Amino acid sequence: MTAPNQRYFIECAYNGAEFFGWQKQLGQISVQETIEDALTTILGKIIEVTGCGRTDTGVHALQYFAHFNFAGTFPPNFVRRLNKFLPPDIAIRRIVPVAWDAHARFDAHHRTYQYHITFAKDPFREKTVTYYNYARKPELERMQEAAALLLEYEEFFPFCKSNNQAKTMICDLKRSEWVVTDKPDHWVYHIASNRFLRGMVRLIVGMCLNVGTGKVSLQEVRQAMDTQQRLKMSTSAPPEGLYLTDIRYPDGHIPPTPLL
Repeated sequence: MTAPNQRYFIECAYNGAEFFGWQKQLGQISVQETIEDALTTILGKIIEVTGCGRTDTGVHALQYFAHFNFAGTFPPNFVRRLNKFLPPDIAIRRIVPVAWDAHARFDAHHRTYQYHITFAKDPFREKTVTYYNYARKPELERMQEAAALLLEYEEFFPFCKSNNQAKTMICDLKRSEWVVTDKPDHWVYHIASNRFLRGMVRLIVGMCLNVGTGKVSLQEVRQAMDTQQRLKMSTSAPPEGLYLTDIRYPDGHIPPTPLL
C-alpha cells in the first residue's frame, strides 16, 4: 500500500548571481531545476516544485517559498542532507506539510523587495549590490519623492516589462521608500505589495535614479502614471542589487513545525 500524496512547502534562500533566475529554462541553470534535481535524486522519485514567483537572472532571495507533492517518508535529517547536496548559494530553511490545496504562489498575499545600491566600490559584493559608478550622485530627496508618488496609484503599466502576459496591472503597494543605511554610501529601496509585475521593481529603481539625476521629472512620472503610458526614458536597474525579502501567507497557512 503506497502512502498518500502530501503537499509540502519549502522555505529557502538563494544567491542568484550564478543562476538564470528561479524558473527552469532550457539549457540554463535555474534555482528551480537545481532544487528539483536534488529532491529527485535523494527521494528517488521525480519531484516538481512550484515557486511563489519568478526572480530574474542574477536576482537574489532572502526568503522564498515553493511547494511540491510527495508520497513517502523522508530520510532522517532530510533538510541537512538536502543542504549538503545543494550548492553553497542555495539554503533550505525548512520543509513543512501543508493543506493539499495550499499554493506557494497564489496564496501569498504580501511580498517585499529590497534594492541595494552603493556609491563606494566593494570587490567583495560585486554580485550582490549595485555599484553606482557615475560622477553625478543622484539626489536622495528627489528619489524619495518619486518613490512616494507611486503610493498614490494602483495600476503600474509604466513599470511592467514589454510582452508581459499579466491579466491586470493592479498592485496594492504598501511601502515605497529609500533608506540610507548606517553606511552613508549604501542606500536601500524598500517596496511592499500584494503582487508585482514582471520587472517592476528594477524599472521603478531605474526611474528613481533618473529622477534623482534630473533625467526624468516628477511631472513626467505623474503623467505616465495618470495616462498609464511608458516613460520616454525607461531604465531597468541592474539585477545584482535586487532581493526578494519577505513572503507572507494567511495566518495558520504554514504550520510552525520543526525542520525535517
